[in-house]
Amino acid sequence: MAPQLVLAASGPQIINVADSEALRTALASAPSGTEIRLLPGRYIGRFEVEQPLTLRGESGAVIDAQGAGSALVVSVSGVTLTRLTIRNWGRDLYEKDAAIRLLPGANEVTIVANELSGPGFGIYASEVSDLKLKDNQIEGEAEAFLLDRGDGIHLLKVNYPHVSGNRIKTVRDGIYLESGVGSRVYGNHLSELQYGLHYMYTKQDEAMDNLACRVSGGYALMNSEGIRLVFNRVREAKEFGVLLNLTHDAEIQANQIEATQMSNSVAGDLFSEGKGLFVYGAKRNQISGNYIAGNQIGIAMALGGEDNLVYQNQFLANATQVRYVGETRVEWSLQGRGNYWSDYRGWDLDGDGIGDGQHLPNDSLDRLFWLYPEAKFLMESPLVKLLKWLDSQLQGEHSVGVVDSHPVMTPPPHLGPAAWEAL
Repeated sequence: MAPQLVLAASGPQIINVADSEALRTALASAPSGTEIRLLPGRYIGRFEVEQPLTLRGESGAVIDAQGAGSALVVSVSGVTLTRLTIRNWGRDLYEKDAAIRLLPGANEVTIVANELSGPGFGIYASEVSDLKLKDNQIEGEAEAFLLDRGDGIHLLKVNYPHVSGNRIKTVRDGIYLESGVGSRVYGNHLSELQYGLHYMYTKQDEAMDNLACRVSGGYALMNSEGIRLVFNRVREAKEFGVLLNLTHDAEIQANQIEATQMSNSVAGDLFSEGKGLFVYGAKRNQISGNYIAGNQIGIAMALGGEDNLVYQNQFLANATQVRYVGETRVEWSLQGRGNYWSDYRGWDLDGDGIGDGQHLPNDSLDRLFWLYPEAKFLMESPLVKLLKWLDSQLQGEHSVGVVDSHPVMTPPPHLGPAAWEAL
């Protein structure tokens, strides 16, 4: 059926299409600014958008790429794709098969409220800027091996993208950002995948109000700078809740990190236990106001990492509160306020809200149990608790390891955006 022009009293020209051939004809001939509406039906094959226009799907309209290539390829700026349902595109990750692929130069594209279900990448873009990706639902192939899946959203050398309100599951990484600047990632729901949000070689990004659950890792910050990660949640991760790997000058604040657990973990093996927050060779980061609870390791730090500020966090009932592999004395407090520790055994005789004695979250006995994990069952014995208390009293200013000189006696209020409850 040929495309049908709908005369509108005002606004953009509207063209209705009802089959694949009509859609191709409309895409090839419609002038800039046209809105092409897909009426209910199946649109078979792959389609290219080469004019700045709007492509809108009505309920019951499905684009089916029949398992090959990318379903929609956009090569110009100023395109809007909305309410489209796209299925069954290709799975070749080397060829960047995606439901929606943006070629270099396709700037200022808006992709809103689409339903994408299939292998390969959900949305793939490279060398573009100012994208808006909002309220899309992206579902990968749950039965495929994790690393054989594409990412839900994969942005390579993309500057200033705004990614919000998307629900993404059963893909490789939920949102993968590489070599870009200035992303804003807000209010996304990420589940059943490798890493919820993955930064690689990026700068000056911000992520807020996202939820990652049932993932290998929640938020992976790798070789990046100046990232602001605030008010996010992660629960039921396996490897880590938040990873800072060779990442500098980041602000990790007011995040909620819970129940990071790896099955079949080996006691004493850092890489086989679930880490709420893992600082690996990262410097000059500020870690404050986070709620870190119920993880196998609350926070682990290795390969350096001493040059970070850690204060006013809550460490609650983690099997191991801190694992620090190093021989340096590291102070975890700022301006007279440290962190709240559920295992702190000190007093507050002057009532100022700060413990009268320092807290050593990994003391000499902890190090001994890391070397001989088979003796860890002794940790809860009265004698060991007494020895740990004596150790904390005898350690002087020359002791090594993490020291909180000003542990707070009551947990500070943990605030989060109201939108959490709606996720």
